[in-house]
Amino acid sequence: MSANAAVAKAVVAAHATFEEHNPESRKLHTAAAAHMPGGNTRTVLYAEPYPVAIQSGDNNTLTSVDGRTYVDFLGEFSAGLFGHSHPRIAAAVQTALTSGWNYGGESVVEKKLAAAVTERFAAGGVELVRFTNSGTEANTFAIGAALAWTGRKKVLIFSTGYHGGTFVFPMDLCRWMHNGSKGEPPCRNMNLPHEFVAAPYNNLAETRAIVDALPADSLAAILVEPIQGSGGCRPAAPGFLRYLRATADRLGALLIIDEVMTSRLGPSGALAAASTVDGDKTPIKADLMSFGKWIGGGMTFGAFGGRRDVMSLFDPALGAAKRLMHPGTYNNNVFTMNAGLAALDIYNAEAVATLNARGDRLKAGITKALVASGLYPEDQMTYLTDVIEVDSFEGETKLYTGVDSAPVALPTVFLASRGSMLNLRFSGPDAGHWHNIYYHFMLEQGIYMASRGYTPLNLVIEDKDVDMFVAAVAKFLETYKAELSA
Repeated sequence: MSANAAVAKAVVAAHATFEEHNPESRKLHTAAAAHMPGGNTRTVLYAEPYPVAIQSGDNNTLTSVDGRTYVDFLGEFSAGLFGHSHPRIAAAVQTALTSGWNYGGESVVEKKLAAAVTERFAAGGVELVRFTNSGTEANTFAIGAALAWTGRKKVLIFSTGYHGGTFVFPMDLCRWMHNGSKGEPPCRNMNLPHEFVAAPYNNLAETRAIVDALPADSLAAILVEPIQGSGGCRPAAPGFLRYLRATADRLGALLIIDEVMTSRLGPSGALAAASTVDGDKTPIKADLMSFGKWIGGGMTFGAFGGRRDVMSLFDPALGAAKRLMHPGTYNNNVFTMNAGLAALDIYNAEAVATLNARGDRLKAGITKALVASGLYPEDQMTYLTDVIEVDSFEGETKLYTGVDSAPVALPTVFLASRGSMLNLRFSGPDAGHWHNIYYHFMLEQGIYMASRGYTPLNLVIEDKDVDMFVAAVAKFLETYKAELSA
């Protein structure tokens, strides 16, 4: 049996088991298709053959309509950092319920939350902040501010970047953009029609060539994630971030750091943390920064902030001729404002360190499982524990384990991670099938995660849960090591 045939057979078997164990989820999915396209209103939650329908959540578990309970290793893609029933978040929302909502006016708590956010992320360059309803909105307004501030149009983005539902940049699309957008695009999207310029993530040489070829005074902004969450927990090399900072300064563009997902990784966010992991200890600062996910305590939330002079464009007292408009009925909704204030207090520097340490425990366990499976020699463990992926428009994505290391090809299965953000990844032509097999395998072990293998830890995950997850990964690797080795 060929490797491809073996993988296809494993997919069929995984789906058959899933369908046997989740008949009520199938019924709901089928019925929902009469009211929503494909029975779905959020693309990322779909997984073949159909998604699990969740009935309820409590603490660190989710229970489906089929009566199956899972330990939640997805944490709502980082927004659910506090689990499903944190008493302080619940109390904050109850305060909003008992104090009225839909004010149509400014509240005391939004002003307190703004002070807490600017204090928390001052090291990254945040002096003033405004709230939105999502990370997508936050990036929309950050880009708009950059275009207005510079009077330019072009925005530099990077391969496999994701900045919200209207800013999606898979590698195939970026290559197509880089090659002049000739012929039919490789994928459909609803990206906003800005003048995006694509560059390969972490690739200094190719990015420099692309930037140097731009017309003078044309680049308005550079938009980058310090760790690409949707892209598979891919960290940016500190030297790459420093190059982007220097390039923005040299060209008069604004550096926008997307910390929607990664702000969980350090007491002041991932950008500030990146300033401490290479030889140059000078803090890297953003001109603008975007936020979302956990800061709203699990409620709908987004924010953008940054330099005082740039953010002052949104001062409504400036008058219509000078100000930038930033409306939004629920920007300052009292549920999010109350929950967010509690969230920042709960997730303090000590809690950040504890959660990242738990992520390191999970990473170490999975690394040992990969080596024990025989998929990797022990002397290659460094490839699994601290890698930087360097994309290329001219060749393949490669792994580097240090400044002077030789690149290696992406293994069939490997771990990408930083702190409490982890993603077991697959590569090659069968990568999509492997992600699906892995997802269904882990469901059968009582683990809920993203279908792409993303597992951001939440605060109510315990060491015993981490050890259970590692044991499940080891079982998966043992079950499929022959196919993964082929």
